[in-house]
Amino acid sequence: MKRLLLVLLVLMMVTSVLFGQNLKPYTMGAQSSESLESVKDKTRAALVTAGFTVLGEYQPAVDENRWIFVINAPEMISAIQEFGELTGFAAALRVGLTIEEGMVNISYTNPIYLGNAYFQKKFGDVEKYFAEIDTKLIAAMSELGTVKNETFGAEEGMSAKDVGHYHYMFGMEYFEDVVELTEFSSYSVGKSIIESKVSRGGDTKLVYSYEIPGQDLKLYGIALSGETGEEHFLPIIDIGTPKHTAFLPYEILLMGNTAVMMHGRYRIALAFPDLTMTTFSKIMSTPGDIEDLMRSVTE
Repeated sequence: MKRLLLVLLVLMMVTSVLFGQNLKPYTMGAQSSESLESVKDKTRAALVTAGFTVLGEYQPAVDENRWIFVINAPEMISAIQEFGELTGFAAALRVGLTIEEGMVNISYTNPIYLGNAYFQKKFGDVEKYFAEIDTKLIAAMSELGTVKNETFGAEEGMSAKDVGHYHYMFGMEYFEDVVELTEFSSYSVGKSIIESKVSRGGDTKLVYSYEIPGQDLKLYGIALSGETGEEHFLPIIDIGTPKHTAFLPYEILLMGNTAVMMHGRYRIALAFPDLTMTTFSKIMSTPGDIEDLMRSVTE
């Protein structure tokens, strides 16, 4: 009996180590042979049934083979309410539909990966919420076709510690190295200006917004178009398979009276950790281009 317990304990430890070392940005939830339009309808319904709120949806990069749903759930908001500030970026997850090789792949941002990235050393205090989110996502995927439940987006994966302290390479930004876009006279003034400017259209379009109850935190998801927008940079960086469709849209977080965004060299690399320097060099101007587009709706 003692020998059996020891074997089980070792197996549990090995499993824990493997899981902790294998965090990847995305999960391939399911795959369907139905049309994209049909899968969109079924995905929307399955997410709601599983307990998610659909905050917004759109076609990224003007690509007819892609669609994105932005979602959240009460557990995510409870986690943010414990710590506030930059954890407000965790107020939304993204589900991407992509036609690849005649099938529709339904993937989503891995909540455990993003939870570690945005909460860092505090993730242990809110891990239960993200585990519940993961369970809900698996349940939603079970309604959509052939269930895959396979993480992807990084060949080897990373440990929780590495994700929580991630940066692409020496000298590049970490999660906390956000870009301060604008400082307003107050939180309410900031909301008014951002929402007024983004409603005008042009090269920026509001995909969703969500305000954290009881806190001066509001997250905006912005679709980026024009010569320097998604249609320009996504085809350059999303060159592998499965596609990283759930990478978008880009966010602005209004935190008190200050609007911030994650630095492009962090946000892009977190979503594409295996990006080669050769590919990264092809979008050297993209972090600045994104910043310019975001400033256009805050200044």
